[in-house]
Order: sequence, then structure tokens, then C-alpha cells
Amino acid sequence: MSDISLNIVIEETSNINDSIYDLLLLADPAQKIVDEYIARGKVFVANYSGDIVGEYVLINTRPETIEIVNIAIKEEYQGKGLGKLLLKDAVNRASMHGAKVLEIGTANSSIFQLALYQKVGFRITRIDRDFFIKHYDEPIYENGIQCSDMIRLSMDLKQKL
Repeated sequence: MSDISLNIVIEETSNINDSIYDLLLLADPAQKIVDEYIARGKVFVANYSGDIVGEYVLINTRPETIEIVNIAIKEEYQGKGLGKLLLKDAVNRASMHGAKVLEIGTANSSIFQLALYQKVGFRITRIDRDFFIKHYDEPIYENGIQCSDMIRLSMDLKQKL
């Protein structure tokens, strides 16, 4: 674990300032969609020495099911273990709130995120074909690949307890 992750404080916030909003848009460029889920979800931020360096958003989707709908780390802090730290925090918070399942989705082109989610314990459960084509006005490219399908992953929290 890096020295940075030892000094991270993760807390819920309802004050969505420009710094947090920029992170939300880093993970999801569709402002309208971001606005919709932050209005009905809980936003958690990672603070390092007074600087917001990461965030994630949890929403209740079905009985006993919570989804991470947005997660991002400032670019200069990526690759330092903060994504794993945020994911583990989300797992703990979802468990404490009585969820039995935690879900997350990512684009077919999000190679690094897909690997990270599986390393933390998420398993691929389904694919929403053409999700990004249907729900986003502009094409999104990542790693030289067009985002077209949403890869859905989930974690059985009953096994994590």
C-alpha cells in the first residue's frame, strides 16, 4: 500500500463543488446522467492533505442491492492503489447498509478498470449491448476502442462477511 493511501480520509459529502464535479465527469462525460444519479445517490470523496483526489457514488437499485455508478481518481494520483482503496470502502459501506449485492459497470473499452474490479472480487454477470451508443449523444473512445457495451459486474456481499 502506498504512503498516499495510508493518509486518505474517505467521507460522504453533499457539497458537490467544482473539484468533485470534475472528477464525476472524468468517469462519466454525460452531465445530465451524472446529475441524475448524484441527486439520488450518496457521494463519497477521498481527501489527501486537503485535496479531493477521488470519489465514488452509491445508489440503491433494488432491494438489498447497491451499485457503484461512478468512481474516479485524479489523473496524477492514478496507479497508486487509490482505486482499490475506494472500492474496498464501497464494499464496506454497502455491507454496513444491509446490501447483499454490490454492482458496478464499465465500458467494454475500460481494460484497466475491468481488471481492477475483478482483482477486488467483482465477477462479470452480464453485458448491456450498445449501452453507450443508446444513452450517450457523442461517441466515447478509450484505449483506442469505442465504448459500446456496458460490462456489468457484481459481488456477493454475503460471502465477504
